[in-house]
Amino acid sequence: YPAELSGGQQQRVAIARALAGQPRLLLADEPTGNLDTQMARSVMELLEDINQQGTTIIMVTHDPELAARAQRNVHIVDGMATDLSIEPGLARAMHAQADVALAGT
Repeated sequence: YPAELSGGQQQRVAIARALAGQPRLLLADEPTGNLDTQMARSVMELLEDINQQGTTIIMVTHDPELAARAQRNVHIVDGMATDLSIEPGLARAMHAQADVALAGT
């Protein structure tokens, strides 16, 4: 009975249901919002693992610590993207792929 679950329990059930079909894209709106610190870390580790297995994750969060773990960040203020940042290693890999793509054309 969903009404009898705590917010954190409901959050964990929603995450489990979202991952059950092994999606290629996962949209996560504050996936750790109702969780304690330890459970939030576990959820982030799980999301990082499934990302490493090929699932793209688009996550919305107000938690700077969680945002810092992402490969890319887009900061939105008043509905406008104000800052786009990419992890340095990822940026190098993206440029290398672009160079290969250009060289092959």
